[in-house]
Amino acid sequence: MKLIHRIGYFSVGLFFGIMLLLFFLGGKKTSCDYSPNDRVLKNIRIKERAFSAEAFNYFETNKLDTALVSESLENGNVDFSRSNTEGKPCNVYLITNKVKEAILELQIENCDSTATIRRAILIQ
Repeated sequence: MKLIHRIGYFSVGLFFGIMLLLFFLGGKKTSCDYSPNDRVLKNIRIKERAFSAEAFNYFETNKLDTALVSESLENGNVDFSRSNTEGKPCNVYLITNKVKEAILELQIENCDSTATIRRAILIQ
C-alpha cells in the first residue's frame, strides 16, 4: 500500500473519530479541571454561597458588585501558601483575581455544603 493511501485512510478515520467525539461529548458540560487551583475553584463554584457580615459590608461601602465573586471563582488563583487547607471542619482558601487595575482578595471558608465569603479586600 502506498504512503498516500495510508495517509488517506488515516485521515478518513481521524475525521470520523473526531465527529463521534463531538457528537457524544458535545452536549455535556465536560471540563478538564485537573490542576489543584481549578479543582478548588470548581468545588467552591458548585456550592451555595453565603457572605459574612464583614464581607457584605465591604462590598456595600466600596460600591462593588457581588458578581465579582463569581468572576473571581472563574478566573482567579488560589494562594495555597496563605490558605489553610487542613482546617477543621472547613478549609479556608485565599483567592486573588485582577479586577480592572486592582486585585481582589477573597477569603473563602469552604465547607461540605456551603462556601462562605468571610473577607474581601480590594488592593489598589
